[in-house]
Amino acid sequence: MSMGLVERVRSAVAALLHATGESQTALAAALGVSQAQVSRRQSGSAAWSLADCDAVAAHYGVDVLDLLAGPTRAVEALPAARRRLPGGPIATARPAAVPDGGTR
Repeated sequence: MSMGLVERVRSAVAALLHATGESQTALAAALGVSQAQVSRRQSGSAAWSLADCDAVAAHYGVDVLDLLAGPTRAVEALPAARRRLPGGPIATARPAAVPDGGTR
């Protein structure tokens, strides 16, 4: 059974998050949306729009057609500089600022 387009995009985004070590929070910040919005799109309770797909592809430096083709093609198209080194740290969002000027 083949994957539909919606599932291919969700799988491709998940694969790119994994391959780069980036969190949903970091992707959300790059796209200008909340982490909850990314989570809803990834869980399937909301869909990735074509504009979202364009923004995700640009963020990762891949062609939107590679993103739409699914996880294998999307990760193969990922520039080497964006890939997480095996065993390397997972990228996270910056710590939140606290009132005393420090971080949490």
